[in-house]
Amino acid sequence: MDLYLKVRLACSEGMSQREAAKHFNLSRDTVRKMLSFSVPPGYRRQAEIKRPKLDGFTSIIDSIREADRTAPLKQRHTAKRIFDRLQKEFGFTGGYTIVKEYVRDHERRNKEMFVPLAHPPGHAQADFGEAVVIIGGVEQKAHFFAFDLPHSDAPYVRAYPAAVAEAWMDGHVHAFAFFGKKPLSILYDNDRCLVAKILPDGTRKRATLFSSLLSHYVIEDRYGRPGKGNDKGAVEGLVGYSRRNFMVPIPRFATWDDLNAYLEAQCRLRQNDRLRGESETIGERLQRDLAAMRELPATPFEACDQASGQVSSQSLVRYKTNDYSVPVAFGHQEVWIRGYVGEVVIGCRGEIIARHPRSYEREDVSFDPLHYLPLIERKINALDQAAPLQGWDLPEVFATLRRLMETRMGKHGKREYVQVLRLVETFELAEVTAAVKQALALGAIGFDAVKHLVLCRIERRPPRLDLDVYPYLPRATVETTRVSAYMGLLVHQEKAA
Repeated sequence: MDLYLKVRLACSEGMSQREAAKHFNLSRDTVRKMLSFSVPPGYRRQAEIKRPKLDGFTSIIDSIREADRTAPLKQRHTAKRIFDRLQKEFGFTGGYTIVKEYVRDHERRNKEMFVPLAHPPGHAQADFGEAVVIIGGVEQKAHFFAFDLPHSDAPYVRAYPAAVAEAWMDGHVHAFAFFGKKPLSILYDNDRCLVAKILPDGTRKRATLFSSLLSHYVIEDRYGRPGKGNDKGAVEGLVGYSRRNFMVPIPRFATWDDLNAYLEAQCRLRQNDRLRGESETIGERLQRDLAAMRELPATPFEACDQASGQVSSQSLVRYKTNDYSVPVAFGHQEVWIRGYVGEVVIGCRGEIIARHPRSYEREDVSFDPLHYLPLIERKINALDQAAPLQGWDLPEVFATLRRLMETRMGKHGKREYVQVLRLVETFELAEVTAAVKQALALGAIGFDAVKHLVLCRIERRPPRLDLDVYPYLPRATVETTRVSAYMGLLVHQEKAA
């Protein structure tokens, strides 16, 4: 531009174009162009690009790319693959560059365009994302529920071990509690946990649990086009933002609850941010969202899957490929199952009979040793091989008690040991453990003694162990005094002197 200005100034002061060309070492055509345009016009193509070697093959390239529309995304032709096929199958003699430029230009012309959207307050979008986390020292994949209010960009994020239907529902419940209100509508993709089927007319047949959630909160559900994530771009952006900002470096927490407490705190901090092009913070704009949203119902939705089953001969109930134990007293009976995000609850008629941490493995078995103790007491020979007792981490004093019981009482000692274990059905393990320690200290090796000591600890009274009632207690033997014993002591004393 400096040279441009110098040439124009010189000519305006009377210098001819020939002199200016000679003085500034330019061609006269360049000087003429500088005088014709106040700023450099740039290069202007006056004729279309001619590719004589490619022109006869463009229809082939177009047909290949058209066929790619129905092919899997990761198995479509690259420019290099098109070039290879043109050479081998069609006798193309041109270079790779002209093929690459034609394909790139074709892609540019066919890229989708988008309309900027305005989001009224009170509406939401929801989706799930994935990230790697470390929970309890174990690296694993977290599936995090992302809930976004597009008007204000206020976020809510919560992580789960799996993106199952119960996690979707639980995420909604916690998001509504976080904001204190419910939105007018929520935009979703067509996740199978939400949409059982897309009907020919485009309407969605909702999954049963999801339909129950919408009915409970009375919320309108909306859906994006299948495979078109840009239809809910706000929450898609939240998924990426959360992964980059909340989960870098890789989060490391003892429990899922600790991780979710951290994510919730990050969402609150995010409300202090002011985004590009906005004069207000997210929190300030959130107030308009909340004003347009509706009040929550009196009770939250119970986010659980409901199923039924039958107890097997091994006192197990199957739920989602995994088996969970129940007390043997309910063998072969019909039961109901409630699958929560972190827990499986099993009941029979109006009674809850078992609770287990939820397993997301396949074909896993979750035992509660207490469920099997009544059966093991009857079938005492199964004690050492009982699978439910394997890995039951009991204090070392229980092993000592069993060893002494079997030594003193034989096979009956095994049964009494199981009876001691059954005290944990009624009393806390810590109380039973303390009673076992006290019994070992007293030498009171028996179920009745341990039970008596447990009750005494709870009732805060001193133990009273009667040897006639507890026959397995050690007996003190008091020998008759003999004069010869005293004489022996005197002789030993004289020798020592």
